[in-house]
Amino acid sequence: MLKTLSISNYALIDQLMMQPSPGLSMITGETGAGKSIMLGAVGLLLGNRSDTKVLLHEDKKCVVEGVFDIKEYGLQHFFEENELDYEESCIIRREISPGGKSRSFVNDTPVLLDALKSLGARLMDVHSQHDTLQLGEGAYQLSLVDAFSQTETYLLTYQSAFKEYKKAKKLFEELKQKAIDLQKEADFNQFQLDELSALSLVAGEQSELESDQEILENAEEIKLKINEMLGLFQDEQFGLIQSAGQVQQGMLSLERLAHKFSTLRERFQSVLIELKDLEDTLGDEESKVEVDFEKLDQIRDRLSKIYQLQKKHGVNSVEELMEIESQLADKVFQFQNLDESLAEAEKTYQASESKMLEAGKLLSEKRQSCFRDFEQAIEGLLVGLGMENAKVRFERKEINPSHNGLDEVELLFSANKGGQLQPLKKVASGGEFSRLLFAIKYLMADKMALPTLIFDEIDTGISGEVALQMVRMMKEIAENHQVICITHLPQVAAKGELHYFVFKDNSSEKTISKIKLLSSEERVQELAKMIAGSNPSASAVQSAKELLMN
Repeated sequence: MLKTLSISNYALIDQLMMQPSPGLSMITGETGAGKSIMLGAVGLLLGNRSDTKVLLHEDKKCVVEGVFDIKEYGLQHFFEENELDYEESCIIRREISPGGKSRSFVNDTPVLLDALKSLGARLMDVHSQHDTLQLGEGAYQLSLVDAFSQTETYLLTYQSAFKEYKKAKKLFEELKQKAIDLQKEADFNQFQLDELSALSLVAGEQSELESDQEILENAEEIKLKINEMLGLFQDEQFGLIQSAGQVQQGMLSLERLAHKFSTLRERFQSVLIELKDLEDTLGDEESKVEVDFEKLDQIRDRLSKIYQLQKKHGVNSVEELMEIESQLADKVFQFQNLDESLAEAEKTYQASESKMLEAGKLLSEKRQSCFRDFEQAIEGLLVGLGMENAKVRFERKEINPSHNGLDEVELLFSANKGGQLQPLKKVASGGEFSRLLFAIKYLMADKMALPTLIFDEIDTGISGEVALQMVRMMKEIAENHQVICITHLPQVAAKGELHYFVFKDNSSEKTISKIKLLSSEERVQELAKMIAGSNPSASAVQSAKELLMN
């Protein structure tokens, strides 16, 4: 529900603010006074395009702002999807700078125009003779059928089944494609896997093999060098161990002569122990080193195979080769077991399709069961709106499953007796189209949460009892929905809870449009002028009072 509308620096409007009734508000004014300009400004809140031509003062920005009460509209999900702060009192603002840049805000958060358009459609519905294209759209007509036939439970059941069907279908198709891809690769993958598996790779073996290869390739020289060093250690006259023993005796003598040399003796004792350990280690290493050309050839052969596979797969370690082997094993396993997975996926897909089609069939039957009642209800209302020969029919065509079911619905219409029923876009004039949509929205008023309805001179071309019937229907809609009606008929304007008057003010350098909420006395005078012209007679004033009383 629109609580407040404010417009500044837009076309002929300098500053304008209105607070429409929660029920039925009327707007009147002379032709060209600015009523259509107001609708243009409202269109900015609905996401319509703009340009700098709308600026009254070219050096100032234009601001259009609407404050809406949205607690009944269930829009929390929309706000979550668009990462907006949800408040029951929602502020939509549109700004156009002198440079032509347009900015949109929801609760002071900048939003894209598409998001604003989506939100605006949920909050306001402008209905005029020149803006009824929505009724000609199949998706909108289907939503009307759903609202009239109360298919919400059926639709939700179908949509849940449709979601599962799409999910199962996607999985099945992905597996089918995977099978095709794996089939192409299967032989090659198996060959590569066999090649890697044949080596029985072990993590860390490459560095060990390379170390063994290095020793075996230099075994003779290594043994020679070790024996030379052992000779230096073990020579009975000049060896390191013999000399170190002599030094040790000297250290003991020094320690006996002066206690301060005990530290030197202990340090040398550690050196001696280390020397003997080195001697033992060299001996052990010498015994381990063997000249084994057969083993060397085996190591060279294995490393060659490892290096070849590393080059082939573009890696540098055995561990990476083992990871590739694991991946290839997974692919081979998947291919070998794909038939079973594919059969299971196909079974699930077919079961979900059957469930979805069954739910779609029930939804379709529910929709079609209301066609005649809906048609008769519309035709009955059109009689009261001066179209006694009007006929409507819903034509249904089965389509491939979609989010909204298996149905495509088209509303056929004829305004004249004996006329051929045809799609709306081909047969309805502006006035006929407008009254048809008005009748449908009247029927929908107690079946769905309608946004704020703005009726823009839909009473053009009608008068008398038809006009009274239309305003009576508006009042009924306004019992549960906010309605704003721009009208030129006094009998319609008299039925609003509030009456706003749009007028031109020529007192300054530029003509500007203004709006004012009429008091009771001002309202009588305005209705009298609508009846009899700018200088209404006493009888016109009396007629205006009677219109307000009835």
